[in-house]
Amino acid sequence: MGKRHRARELALSFLYQTEFYPLESFEERFQAFWAEHPAKPEVRSFAEELVRGTIGQRKAIDALLSSHVEHWILSRLALVDLCILRLAAYELLFHSKTPWKVAIDEAIELAKAFGGKDSGAFVNGVLDKIHTLAKDRSAAPLA
Repeated sequence: MGKRHRARELALSFLYQTEFYPLESFEERFQAFWAEHPAKPEVRSFAEELVRGTIGQRKAIDALLSSHVEHWILSRLALVDLCILRLAAYELLFHSKTPWKVAIDEAIELAKAFGGKDSGAFVNGVLDKIHTLAKDRSAAPLA
């Protein structure tokens, strides 16, 4: 398993935990998390970057996800699927270092590993819509 994939798994785990234990501070939560999930410094660094970015952009990400999850509301999604979608949406839209294909492929793999039997296809469909929208917006001329 690659370091960046492992970092995404750990970021997903952290994001999932924050749904049950809201953040008092990143530093306290990361300290406790890393004590339970030891990782190499480069893995920790990337995971923390993903977590901070995802949580920092959560309002925008949730608004976008809400408009692309057909026949669902976010609160009714499986929590692990929602966390995967948030993480991947952050990488797609706000983390320019991650190619879009990698962000989507990694999210699908996480969904297959940690979600339900249809999670991979569901995550793929939602992220494909978001990617298409983002691509269309970046190609459009500025008014």
